[in-house]
Amino acid sequence: MDNPKAIIEAILFAVGKEVSIEQLMMALELPKEEIELLLQEIQKEKSENPQSGIELIKIENSYQLSSKKEYYEYIYPIIDKRAKSNLSNAALETLAIIAYNQRITRAEIEAIRGVGADACIYKLMEYNLIEEAGKSDLPGKPMTYKTNNEFLKMFGYESLKDLPELPKYKLDSNKQIVIEDLIEENDKNETITNGNGDNEIK
Repeated sequence: MDNPKAIIEAILFAVGKEVSIEQLMMALELPKEEIELLLQEIQKEKSENPQSGIELIKIENSYQLSSKKEYYEYIYPIIDKRAKSNLSNAALETLAIIAYNQRITRAEIEAIRGVGADACIYKLMEYNLIEEAGKSDLPGKPMTYKTNNEFLKMFGYESLKDLPELPKYKLDSNKQIVIEDLIEENDKNETITNGNGDNEIK
């Protein structure tokens, strides 16, 4: 095989979506370690070349050639003539709940938000940011939902492990956040900070 790196680039370009390492191993008949090394080299070459508008991104155990984010404003008008749509705050809130609670039911989402979630779930599925994750073991076997690779790509995450850590909080008997605990924790942090004369808040 003359140029396995070029073959990988050709495959990724032709497919136009994420390709797993296992698929590349079968196509090139090379071991996993060698495929991963070649992918790392391609990734480095693309990211360090200011003349290239393409980058290699990793999503879970797959890779995809993608345009660099800074050129999105030039690409969007050409590939999509529709008015640019944005997710509402309600949809983003619902998306965040699903991202941090994979395989969550609609009822559980509504219990957290305190309002209906049907419209938001429909919109997120229309945008292909979430997908059905099978039936729950709860009574009635309600459908559960999870985020997918499109969600990771949209927000620039390699995996769900990259999600920002949530602040620690406690729920009361009505499953509402206990605000007093958050305020008390914040006061403790300020006290620790003020204990250092150089950082004292005037």
